Amino acid sequence: MTLYMIRHGQTVMNTRGALQGRSDHPLNEKGKEQAERARRRFEEKGIVFDRVYTSPLRRAVQTAEILARGADVITDERLIEMDYGPYEGLDLRSSPPELMAFFRDLRNTPAPEGMEPLPEVTARLGGLLEELRDERGSILLSTHAIAMKGALEYLTPDSRGGYWSKNIENCAVYVTHTEAGKYSVPYELFWS
Repeated sequence: MTLYMIRHGQTVMNTRGALQGRSDHPLNEKGKEQAERARRRFEEKGIVFDRVYTSPLRRAVQTAEILARGADVITDERLIEMDYGPYEGLDLRSSPPELMAFFRDLRNTPAPEGMEPLPEVTARLGGLLEELRDERGSILLSTHAIAMKGALEYLTPDSRGGYWSKNIENCAVYVTHTEAGKYSVPYELFWS
């Protein structure tokens, strides 16, 4: 099995530098263009998805639908973004000190009270990855930045938190393969 993970395309909230978390914002025009570019890149590589799973949030669903035209898109709650709780919608450039400290060093700073802890993000993505482990064909997961980092952390335990500090662009694609029931180390395929 080959598993592709994509972060959704850009939204207005991304351009504002705001935490959109679980708020449901659609792609903006640039986000739609990014997803369309990603679709063409998959097409150029001859990649066709056998199954497509997406976060229930509109920006991820729209990205999945653009990438996999005509395919059945299955929503899975485990692909939803981190719950930012009381920090939802805040501008990252002028946030409270505890939130700034968290985002400066996600690897070593626990999530502020009211936010979903990163180990929980990793565990819920890991549960989905375990269910998919023995599948066949090409699978696409359409998700969000922190959720994708949780999946990458799960797939690469030796990273010791290294993915938490990695910047994942809109429509960045990571890929992993399974062989004999084991996932390979994921790598970035491209970003739009």
